[in-house]
Amino acid sequence: MNKDESKTVSEILDELSNTSHVQVRSSTELAAHVSAAAEDEDEKRIDNGQGPLRRRTDYRAARITPRSLTLTPWQIIHAIGLGAASARQGAGRGLAEHWGSLRYSQALESNQGGYLKLSSEGRELLRFYKATQSGEIGTGFASLLAEKLVRSRYPDHSVSVIPADVALKAGWSLRSTAGAGARPEPLQRRPHFFVEAWQPGQPSKVLLLSSKGTHSSVQQVHKQLSTASAHVESVHIGPYGTVPYLLIGTEIPQKESLALHILEAPGTTVLRPSGKTSEADLNLTLDQQNRMADVALHAEGDRKTIPGFQVLPESFAWFSIVLARTEAATLTAFTGGGKPTAQYLTKEQGRRHFQHDVHADTGRLRDAEHRIHGIDFLGTDHIYRLNGTRVEAFSGLEKSLYMHLHDGRVNEYRREVHDLRGQWPDRSSSEQWSAVSIRADGTVMAIRLRED
Repeated sequence: MNKDESKTVSEILDELSNTSHVQVRSSTELAAHVSAAAEDEDEKRIDNGQGPLRRRTDYRAARITPRSLTLTPWQIIHAIGLGAASARQGAGRGLAEHWGSLRYSQALESNQGGYLKLSSEGRELLRFYKATQSGEIGTGFASLLAEKLVRSRYPDHSVSVIPADVALKAGWSLRSTAGAGARPEPLQRRPHFFVEAWQPGQPSKVLLLSSKGTHSSVQQVHKQLSTASAHVESVHIGPYGTVPYLLIGTEIPQKESLALHILEAPGTTVLRPSGKTSEADLNLTLDQQNRMADVALHAEGDRKTIPGFQVLPESFAWFSIVLARTEAATLTAFTGGGKPTAQYLTKEQGRRHFQHDVHADTGRLRDAEHRIHGIDFLGTDHIYRLNGTRVEAFSGLEKSLYMHLHDGRVNEYRREVHDLRGQWPDRSSSEQWSAVSIRADGTVMAIRLRED
């Protein structure tokens, strides 16, 4: 019997609230290794007749990066679930995919030094869906590190991490049309998130985030980050090649502690509307657009274009609305999906998947209300079995914030949640719940034994 098998379910749930550390690494040597990996990959592509990848090559060591990220396994699960909530695959349902994050309830544990690593259960999971696990865990860590880093640089701003594919679908088709053949490679490689630093009534600051994860060696991290530099090259906000970005790779060894590797292209892109364009009204319903997927290499003179996605200043107000309403869709999908989510999405973004309150694995939607740390939250319960024992998980949003989004009041949501920043309790458990995670966006995720 291994260590994990001797644990009771109660012990497993309690360990989800234990604080651990994850190393964060960034250096000029890392940037050099990534550049070398990119050169190697491009040489192989040229030998195969493909040609080199289009990449951003202006990355460097990240400035003022924390030496480690301090968090609980439950916060990682919360981040994974939030990221999956609105990013459905095919005809899948966002809420059902969100609850898939619970597969990691036994996957992470602390070593003797207090650093996070895979548990023996996590190593067993690895055998069955290695790529999925590394991708999902990597995405969770990357979003939390990016959020922490951007918030430290803009302490008077709120920070949102928004699924890039969902946002881009409001303006561009990400699929090939029937009979058109494969789309150009830059249109197939896209960043994973937009990171938005915002204040109510002010233009947002935005950057790109591409995340990777691997169970292999650090050399594989270098290769993955070189590929990530091609993902961020496909999207341009403002003039070509000027939007800042983060590249984050999560190294998940089978036995050693986890490590996050980060590079960045510094800078500031502000979504300040051009000319006489008025401030964006985030309550406005989005109409689906059908924009050309091309990028202008030069702002003036010879307007040469290449395949990609570009938002020019005359569209900054529109893109501000896209980001805010995509975040609103993510939050409402996390709490239960259905019509409250559908109102924020265009057809291409997947509105029809949320039109009806029918979700796999969930019998009751948005009818659960719990008071946690003295705060009322509305959301959805999920009952499942962990090692044969019934367990209850809850995902929700602070009640007044939920009502704003339920009724389409994105401006009001953002004003209120911004005023609440820094006031959310950071306790990782409560009297009623074994593990609790409350984020600055007002969402909560909690878990406990089910008492019948």
